[in-house]
Amino acid sequence: MATVGDVCRHVRSKNAGPYWVTFDLFFDGAENFAKYSQSPALGPDLLHRLFGADPAQVKRFSVPSLNVVKISYARTTPQGGEVERDMHRGQQFVRLLEVQLD
Repeated sequence: MATVGDVCRHVRSKNAGPYWVTFDLFFDGAENFAKYSQSPALGPDLLHRLFGADPAQVKRFSVPSLNVVKISYARTTPQGGEVERDMHRGQQFVRLLEVQLD
């Protein structure tokens, strides 16, 4: 079974303002984008399990012309909180790399 790291040439995470986090999955071509971009494995349940995101607050956008999927979720606390360990969320993408896709 392929993983996100196998079929994406680049994966990044970042803030989308102080209340949202966004993941960008750049698939390595149109074939893998067509095959895996709609995978249920990349759904709201995954973000809930990995990041504690409210599944109702997960948004997903496909950009076929770029072979990109953007997945955003509302942060559980605003950016810069007292116990913030990754204020810009730039390291969060690592958890996605080993996710197995159907």
